[in-house]
Amino acid sequence: MDTSNENNKKVAVINGSHFSDLAGFYEEVSEVLMKDADWKVGTLDGFDDMLYGGFGMFENNEDIEIIWKDSDKSKKDLGFELTKGFYEHKIRQGKPFNIDLAQEKLDGLIAGTGQTLFEILVEIIESHKNITLVLD
Repeated sequence: MDTSNENNKKVAVINGSHFSDLAGFYEEVSEVLMKDADWKVGTLDGFDDMLYGGFGMFENNEDIEIIWKDSDKSKKDLGFELTKGFYEHKIRQGKPFNIDLAQEKLDGLIAGTGQTLFEILVEIIESHKNITLVLD
């Protein structure tokens, strides 16, 4: 759903009620932000790359607003347990993943100093200065 707000920014709505895991999040953002593109997001790096624009619904560095509806649900869904499993899977799988980095991230998460997947996704979005994120 893309519309414009009062500042003429394009607006995209991600709906947390449409997904409950990372794969579902990737599907949702691919559908919302890249409707007509011929590839889908499937990694954190790919999500970050997609936010630079130039395909899908917005151009490079175009000002957009992303509204994340049901973000409280997403915060729980993409929270500690799912994040722990995400890193454990990388460690089990090994190559091509950096096992030491995954272990370090897992240790930080367990110690209470690391980020959940939700926090990582929010940080990725907020690192793009042309994007305004609204957690709804």
